[in-house]
Amino acid sequence: MDTKLTAAIEVLKQNNLKITQQRQTLIQIMTQHENKYIDVTQVDEQMRTHYPKMSHNTVYRNLKEFESIGLVEQIIQGEHAQVKYQCDVTQQHHHHFICTNCGKVEEVEMCPLDFFERQLPGYQISGHRFELYGLCANCAKKQQA
Repeated sequence: MDTKLTAAIEVLKQNNLKITQQRQTLIQIMTQHENKYIDVTQVDEQMRTHYPKMSHNTVYRNLKEFESIGLVEQIIQGEHAQVKYQCDVTQQHHHHFICTNCGKVEEVEMCPLDFFERQLPGYQISGHRFELYGLCANCAKKQQA
């Protein structure tokens, strides 16, 4: 069994979620796209090729559950929800650079929260999301050529 699938199954167990064939397939689909966000509708379409009678709600509900336990990250791009497999399930707090051309996602190690906390004395920040957008090195090189 794939190590990513094994790790994800362990997270499901730790959160008292059933290990179903459908959830394993969903995890496998997500791990195929772990370096970029994909539209939730694409995930839904791929799941329905394996399970034609599966409802859209079941796919979306499982993605939401996966997000709540840290297996999946979700962003909203325009009118589209996009998801990606969590690059490191042991470290949920991290940030990304997202290529606006090819969709490649690169983890950014620095967290700017301290900077903002200093600007907001007395405030209690309950969460944040930090993403950088632009062209990855490959796309920038292709654009210059």
